[in-house]
Amino acid sequence: MGARKRNSAEARKEAAKARYKAVMRNCPTSPRKMRLVTGLINGKEVNKALDILKYSSQDASRRLEKLLLSAIANWQSKNEGARVEESNLYVKNIHVDGGRTLKRLQTAPQGRAYRLRKRSNHVTLVLDSMIKETEKTSE
Repeated sequence: MGARKRNSAEARKEAAKARYKAVMRNCPTSPRKMRLVTGLINGKEVNKALDILKYSSQDASRRLEKLLLSAIANWQSKNEGARVEESNLYVKNIHVDGGRTLKRLQTAPQGRAYRLRKRSNHVTLVLDSMIKETEKTSE
């Protein structure tokens, strides 16, 4: 590996240490339904996002609540001794991609068959702290 590639790889690793994320793969909900719920919490403060997900009636909100708690746990493992309340964590980015699609057949009248597509999705949630951004702007 060349020096330039090695330096860029090390820079990416350092940036990944400061990024706190959680990924959910093959969630058995259609991506469209999941995007409706992710739109509610994108850019919100973590405690407010947890409240929104807890009191939302959609099924996808339960799965997203679990994913958000996982991202918070990832943040805590990298920042031992720091408190979540004092760090001003917020949902920096959340995006939903299409996952595996299960193709099934449903019987239809007159000997025909309709195709069912049972969709799934992948969700990536990234947290960030507002404290870091205010320190960068003051410098």
